[in-house]
Amino acid sequence: MADSKRIAGLLGPTLVAMLVSESPLVQPHLYDSQIPPVVYLSGVLMFVAGLAVVRSHNIWTRSWTVLITLTGWFFLVLGLIRMFAAAQYHQAAARTGSAVFTILESILFAIALVITYQGYRRPPK
Repeated sequence: MADSKRIAGLLGPTLVAMLVSESPLVQPHLYDSQIPPVVYLSGVLMFVAGLAVVRSHNIWTRSWTVLITLTGWFFLVLGLIRMFAAAQYHQAAARTGSAVFTILESILFAIALVITYQGYRRPPK
């Protein structure tokens, strides 16, 4: 559980910051002018982060800790997609409406808040 809390304390706030900064409400045209090399680079970073989480925390239990594992796998897969299909990913993101991004980011934001809370809450007495 100590490893889960340590990883959650790092992963949760990182996800919150990423999601808020990429939100269409904060930066509505963020993805309009991105070029495939930038998408590729973000894919590499996501892949490395996801791989680090999965290698250190691949725990499949019925508790909040599974959110960490799922987030790691999500980053790993999304990173691979961005690396191997950067141009297609960029085109698909440009065609997708901001409402879809808002809904997806809201779900991910809720998960990030749960992970953050679990990472920083005091252990029960």
